Amino acid sequence: MPDTAGAVERCGAAVYRLAYAMARSRCDADDIFQEVFLRCHRSAPAFATPEHERAWLLHVTANCARSLLASPWRRRTVPLEDVYAYTDPAASAVDDALAQLPGKYRAVIHLFYYEGYQTEEIARILGRSPSTVRAQLTRARRKLRELLKEEL
Repeated sequence: MPDTAGAVERCGAAVYRLAYAMARSRCDADDIFQEVFLRCHRSAPAFATPEHERAWLLHVTANCARSLLASPWRRRTVPLEDVYAYTDPAASAVDDALAQLPGKYRAVIHLFYYEGYQTEEIARILGRSPSTVRAQLTRARRKLRELLKEEL
């Protein structure tokens, strides 16, 4: 019997944060979160280390988010806006700028800055080459800089 409950305790927050960073919707992040841990429970993988478990779960999260975002059904729906109040105007500006980035850039920014992964690890998680991840980080930083200058 897989230890799915333990996996949720150990990695649930990171999975949810990545799901939300990619989908930008609480409802979609909830769906992705559930799907990731259902897959974990069904496949019952054996992990060598806690880092391996976390990387596997984040890889599945990225795949589930991409599948959801590419779904033909999603193109026929209108998303509900998730509205969060920030007390700090700078945090609000950063969140607005992140929301304007394409999903592939949000994912690498999130994994690099919020989860603390290096580019090689991000490449493995997202199924991209390390050079692609570095290029996407550079482009995302440039785009964020431009968006934040517009805000000020």
